[in-house]
Amino acid sequence: MTDKSEQLKAFNRLLIIMDELRAQCPWDQKQTMDTLRHLTIEEVYELGDAILDKDLDEVKKELGDVLLHIVFYAKIGSETNSFDMADVCNSICDKLISRHPHIYGDVKVENEEDVKRNWEQLKLKEGKNSVLEGVPKSLPAVVKANRIQDKVAGVGFDWEEPNQVWEKVQEELNELQHEVNNGNINAIENELGDVLFSLVNYARFLKVNPENALERTNKKFIKRFQYLEKKSKSLNKSLKEMTLAEMDVFWEEAKKI
Repeated sequence: MTDKSEQLKAFNRLLIIMDELRAQCPWDQKQTMDTLRHLTIEEVYELGDAILDKDLDEVKKELGDVLLHIVFYAKIGSETNSFDMADVCNSICDKLISRHPHIYGDVKVENEEDVKRNWEQLKLKEGKNSVLEGVPKSLPAVVKANRIQDKVAGVGFDWEEPNQVWEKVQEELNELQHEVNNGNINAIENELGDVLFSLVNYARFLKVNPENALERTNKKFIKRFQYLEKKSKSLNKSLKEMTLAEMDVFWEEAKKI
């Protein structure tokens, strides 16, 4: 690993390259914050994939792509004298110092839960009207539900024991089944949402990230289904030509791999 001076040197190199690209490259010159936005989101998702795959070499590469976007936004901001990279860095440094009075002040904490509670209380003192203001509207629903629950728990609005949350899940499942029996699609959607929200909450109590858990299952399903497709091709059959019993044989094989 490199020392701090080498890390700063490498970061400065990136800043210089960004200046050169913005000045000389036709594509880079045309970019705005709006045109970069969807690309940034894509890069963050690619980083998330690499983390779930535990591919550290890919994590390193994707972190570089995300860092490039951060530097790019700062460069664009500097062109209108709105902010530059120093402002970005100093802003987050000031926030971290302010939000960690147990490190940079005389506040005492016992554990991470105390830290999270202090964090949310400090945000309210800074002028936030709600602890939920910091939850982005465009977050995927599962991630958003997890963040909402995490934030309200930080100010004490939470269950005490995991079994209480599981009982809530079962209650919501019963209500869902009731509406399924009634056949009211709007009510079914509402109750299904409640079930999913409760399951996300239960995952939080189990110390499991629900987004990661679901994505791992997605990846697992994709691998097994692609194995099934490969086997069907080896038999010169399409999946539509196979019976469920035939497909199940290969599905069970895939589960053992």
